[in-house]
Amino acid sequence: MPRGRRAGHVVAQVDTGRAEILPDPDRQRSFTLLLDGAAQSHVDLDDPTHLEFEYVRRLAAVVDLLAPAGRPLRVLHLGGGALTLPRYVAATRPGSGQRVAEVDGALVELVRRELPWRPDPRLRVRVADARDAVTATRDAAYDVVVGDVFAGARTPAHLSGVEFVAEVARVLRPDGSYLVNIADGPPLRYARGQVATVRSVLPRACLIADAAVLRGRRYGNLVLVAGRTEPPVAELTRRVAGDWFPGRVVPPAELDRFVGGARVVRADTARPSTPPPAGTFDVGR
Repeated sequence: MPRGRRAGHVVAQVDTGRAEILPDPDRQRSFTLLLDGAAQSHVDLDDPTHLEFEYVRRLAAVVDLLAPAGRPLRVLHLGGGALTLPRYVAATRPGSGQRVAEVDGALVELVRRELPWRPDPRLRVRVADARDAVTATRDAAYDVVVGDVFAGARTPAHLSGVEFVAEVARVLRPDGSYLVNIADGPPLRYARGQVATVRSVLPRACLIADAAVLRGRRYGNLVLVAGRTEPPVAELTRRVAGDWFPGRVVPPAELDRFVGGARVVRADTARPSTPPPAGTFDVGR
C-alpha cells in the first residue's frame, strides 16, 4: 500500500474466512478490518493512539492505569486482528516487550502488507493458537495478558475453561493483570460464567461495559480486569464515565451479585461464547 495515499477496498480469503479492509471515510489513512462481514479492528496508520471501538478504548484505559505513564510493560496479546492495541502500547509505552499470538497466518500477512505497523523489534507477531502460546510461555513472563480471541465472532470453547485461566495466571507476574474482552447478550449467561471462572483463579477483578449491556438490554462487549492485586477502580471509573462511549465499572464488591449462581466453567463443560444477533458488527460500505 503506497504511503500517503488512501487505499481502496481490499478483499482477501484468509485462513478463518473472508477478510475485508475498508478505508475510513472520515479519517485519512484509517481503516476497518472485517472478517466474514463483522468488524474486527480499526487502525489509524498515522496515529496509533486514535481508537474507534469502545471495547478497545476500555482496554487501553486499563493499560494506561496499570503503571506510570510511559513505563514499558511486557504484554502478551491473544488474538491479533489488525494489531490495534499492540500499536497503541508501542506508541504510549515505548520499549514495551510485546508478543502477539494470532492463529490466522494469512490474516497476519494481509495486515503486514496492507496495514503495516511501525518497525519495532520488541513487537513480535507469532502465528499460533492462543492456548498453545500461553502454555509455551515461561512462568511470570508478563505484566499483562490481553484475551481478545474470536472465531466466527465467538470466543472458542478451549479458551473458556478454568484450566486455561490457570495457565494465564501462571505466566503473569504477581502483580500482573488479565484483560478479557467478553462478548455476550441477554441474559449474559456466558459472561457471568466467565467472570466466575476467571475470579476463581485471579480473584481481584472488576468489569467494564455499557450500562445497557450490563442490564441485559442488548448484545455487546464487556471487559474483565482480573489479577491478584486490586484493579485501579476509582480512576478507571472516572475514565470510563468520561469517555466518548460512556460506560460503567462494576467494582469488586458488586461482582458477586453480577455472577449470581453461575458456576466455574471447566474444560469438559466449556462452550463457545454466545453468537451475536445478525448484523451486530456490520459496518457500512
